[in-house]
Amino acid sequence: MSLNVGDKAPDFTLPSDGGGSISLSGLKGKTVVLYFYPKDDTPGCTKEACGFRDSLPDFTGIDAVVIGVSKDSVAKHDKFKAKYELPFPLVSDEDGSVCEAYGTWVEKSMYGRKYMGIDRATFLIDAEGKIASIWRKVKVPGHVEEVLAAAREV
Repeated sequence: MSLNVGDKAPDFTLPSDGGGSISLSGLKGKTVVLYFYPKDDTPGCTKEACGFRDSLPDFTGIDAVVIGVSKDSVAKHDKFKAKYELPFPLVSDEDGSVCEAYGTWVEKSMYGRKYMGIDRATFLIDAEGKIASIWRKVKVPGHVEEVLAAAREV
């Protein structure tokens, strides 16, 4: 399924770090930055998470919520959050259904070997639950600043 700007963001309810759960519909009225990343505690994912952490006051200042999504377990998320003092929720999509709904579960290739994995992507969702911006195949340097600039326009 391919999502486009203007589409209604697929709703979900997923377990989050700390034993809670988050549903997109429960965040109606807020701007949501939903970022998908391959794996907790890997170099690129850590850099991206720390970037969102460091810019979180700017996001909360414009009433935006940041949520990280990967297929890691809640227990792994708890360790990752504690290690890097991440002040925003990480949700666990262990069965990959939300990754599928957002089109981030894709075939990848490394050293000639093909495998399935999460394509680093970010979705900016407006207060009405519609997709305002999409970044696919995200390169970490400068990404958080780009998302913040777009979120200020929503």
